[in-house]
Amino acid sequence: MQSLEKSRTRKQLQLAPVEGEKEIEMALLSGMEFHSVFYIRELASQDLIQKLLKGHANIDLIELDKDLFAKISYRETTGGMIGIIKTKTLTLEDIQLPENPLILIVEAVEKPGNLGAILRTADAAAIDAVICCDLPTDIYNPNIIRSSLGTVFTVPLAIAGNKETMEWLNKKRIRTFCTNLNEATDYYLQDYKQSSAIVVGTEASGVSEAWVNYAYKNVKIPMLGKIDSMNVSVASAILLYEAKRQRGF
Repeated sequence: MQSLEKSRTRKQLQLAPVEGEKEIEMALLSGMEFHSVFYIRELASQDLIQKLLKGHANIDLIELDKDLFAKISYRETTGGMIGIIKTKTLTLEDIQLPENPLILIVEAVEKPGNLGAILRTADAAAIDAVICCDLPTDIYNPNIIRSSLGTVFTVPLAIAGNKETMEWLNKKRIRTFCTNLNEATDYYLQDYKQSSAIVVGTEASGVSEAWVNYAYKNVKIPMLGKIDSMNVSVASAILLYEAKRQRGF
């Protein structure tokens, strides 16, 4: 169990831990396949356990005492449950888009907490897909799952490289708006009602030159104070909700 905290082990075994009732429920509702569940009888939701049993006839239910459970858990507040899911390979070909999609492209965001917050926004705004380019960790990092509150399972996701994603966007005829401080127009002046992809990057260096050069338009959020950037999850929320506003939510 503890070995699954390492990205290499998760990839080798194609398994990942999901801690917490909310996160487990999101994974279950999204159709993730569960391999096993560790639980404390007096703390775990019996209703959720029954839901897991109903959907997974061969699931291993492993009851632990509080001391042993504490040793294997990654978090302090888990609701007395840790699920082990079978991971999926998330490719661009797996994404099913509507006729007029709105997509978020996240390039090289290194902090799991930021990516988790972005996924929560993407779920809240019902974005059609999130594409993670050059992701420094794997998407099943426990910190991403935790900070996303399980929306890592509810948002249509793909993991891909920059070049591959650009070719896919060309094929789908999706216009790209790239966040950039230089030679960019204010984000609210653009039209996102057509098929659109918004690209965000790291706070330290922003998006790469490849995306800046590729984009249909470069956009910026006006910075009215002393600082010249904001948290990438906040910037993503501002941009996505402007696009959704234009589309009438």
